[in-house]
Amino acid sequence: MTESKILTREQVVQRADQWRADGQQIVFTNGCFDIVHLGHIDYLEKARSLGQRLILGLNTDTSVSCIKGPLRPVVNEYARARLMAALEFIDAVTLFGEPTPLELIEAVQPDVLVKGDDYTVDTIVGADFVLARGGRVETVALVPGYSTSKLIERIKQSY
Repeated sequence: MTESKILTREQVVQRADQWRADGQQIVFTNGCFDIVHLGHIDYLEKARSLGQRLILGLNTDTSVSCIKGPLRPVVNEYARARLMAALEFIDAVTLFGEPTPLELIEAVQPDVLVKGDDYTVDTIVGADFVLARGGRVETVALVPGYSTSKLIERIKQSY
């Protein structure tokens, strides 16, 4: 059942087009989401509240390793995609392996692009594209003290 929300790029573009035709606002965000924690859940719920549909661009294992280092991800891309798809407030999950999500953002053409408030509009990949189309770029407050890197460090210190 949750697997049906994991879509190829072509499928997610078709789904976005259908939702847009139905008058629904499409929100897009992206990330690694390795070892899901409260900070992720809070962030994604806030992102979803900014429109009717939330599409999540999920980094592939290879791209996570490039960003976070050779020991990451801890959880593989299939498992991360299934976990994200199981969340009721996420409508579609699609993987991307490019260095940035720009190509995916350009394909999906979201109405709202969301990142955490550790970014500014001028540092969000794809912001110019979304704004040029008349869309919005939003940052949402992150829950202090929650990050996968910090969680991994706590686990390492415990053992």
